[in-house]
Amino acid sequence: MHIIALSLNYRKASVEERETVAFKDEEVVHALHELREQKSVLEAVLLSTCNRTEVYIVSDQAHTGRYYSQKFLADWFQVELETIKNLADVKEGSEAIEHLFKVTAGLDSMVLGETQILGQIRDAFFMAQEEHTTGAVFNRLFKEAITVAKRGHNETDISKNAISISYAAVELAKKIFNNVKESRVLVVGAGEMAEQSLLNLTSNGMHEVTVINRSLEKAEALAERFHGTAKPMDMLETELALSDIVISSTAAQNFVITEDLMRKVLKHRKSSPLIMMDIALPRDIEPEVSGLNNIYMYNVDDLQGLVDANLSTRQHEAEKIELMIEDSIRDFDEWINMLGVVPVIQALRQKALSIHEETFKSVERKMPDMSEREKTVVSKHMKSIINQMLKDPIIYTKEIAGDRKREKKLSDIESLFGIEDLVSEIEDVEKENQQAKRLARKEQLALD
Repeated sequence: MHIIALSLNYRKASVEERETVAFKDEEVVHALHELREQKSVLEAVLLSTCNRTEVYIVSDQAHTGRYYSQKFLADWFQVELETIKNLADVKEGSEAIEHLFKVTAGLDSMVLGETQILGQIRDAFFMAQEEHTTGAVFNRLFKEAITVAKRGHNETDISKNAISISYAAVELAKKIFNNVKESRVLVVGAGEMAEQSLLNLTSNGMHEVTVINRSLEKAEALAERFHGTAKPMDMLETELALSDIVISSTAAQNFVITEDLMRKVLKHRKSSPLIMMDIALPRDIEPEVSGLNNIYMYNVDDLQGLVDANLSTRQHEAEKIELMIEDSIRDFDEWINMLGVVPVIQALRQKALSIHEETFKSVERKMPDMSEREKTVVSKHMKSIINQMLKDPIIYTKEIAGDRKREKKLSDIESLFGIEDLVSEIEDVEKENQQAKRLARKEQLALD
């Protein structure tokens, strides 16, 4: 069994490249099942955000799992396999586990210590769990990563004055405008990033805020929370002409603000500067807009250098979280090593119970006049003898869980106690249970 993490993120891939391999929300469930059906893939979780697309799998073979997870992305997005190989970081085993923990805790984010990724990882895991593409390994691993991330943010100062992409956008506006509090701000979109932007905007004293969204109802609900104004999407041109700062973060698949639209807008602006920040992926603002007069445009990559405030403190706090991660990974490694020995221990106990049951029936036949109390006493002592006999073999079996010769030693135990068939039956039952869950989910999807 091998844990593999495939990561295409802002460190190696540009905004344009990340757009190429970003899953649409409505695609993720189908993609999850497609990934799970790849050769050697036993468990799967998909994460797709504005800064990263990640594939996490449990595979029965390292090389095969690595190849087919990369091929899955290449096939899904219709790009060359070499393109995926060049853009993606592939981590296996302990490195993959550490990567997940750091991503979840915000230690691998563009803005160190940001908390938004924790919710995104949690949602990605819950979706995979609901779709039955996870099993024992990922159910344990992702829950542990989420728990450690929560602890890290609660027990350290890494998330104080939390910095995110939306925070960086607001900080940029403060550097450009001398009196940013008097600026008129337009937020396009009504999702989580828009909400974070409004939170940062209003906490910095900006009160002239307008929210535009395709759903006016959502725009009104969000604007009301921050004492702003909501407008329908057909008012976009008018509001762009009136604004000083634009932060766009919709989930649209095509450009919301085009070059043609902005040329019309500029005719009504009287040469006043306009700051435009595109924090969406795929991008909301057509790149050619940046070449227009008096337009100062920034995308998510441009904002990376604007988060220096509190960086040294955050790095110090990050070290504390890394220690938490090390402890959790150690515990997980011990647990994962135990997985291989669990069927053997279960088989030992099953055989012992079978021997007890057969022997006790024999005693009852030979001593039919025993009272119920006598039967209870005899049965209890027989179990005690068996448990004492099993104690040392079970302890030994647990201790070899992390041994590099584990498979050979487990095989010897199976042969010594004659439990080879029992171990195989237990492993087969577990596989059948997992397969049944996946089949039931597929049938449900077909009905839906």
